[in-house]
Amino acid sequence: MAMPDDRLTTLEIRAAEQEKTIEELSGQIAEQWKAIERMERKLAALADRFLELEEQTASDVPVTKPPHW
Repeated sequence: MAMPDDRLTTLEIRAAEQEKTIEELSGQIAEQWKAIERMERKLAALADRFLELEEQTASDVPVTKPPHW
């Protein structure tokens, strides 16, 4: 049977390890959010650019029914 001091030491070690793990995971989550925000900005810029290009080319193409209609 473990002594009370040994049990307390074991619990303190586990708590310290868990705190370190939580801090590491928190750091990883923060980095992932930064990456997500960068990708969202790039996606928005690409969507804007696509819409601009679509507007430029849309006026050149007449909207008519195909000959088989």
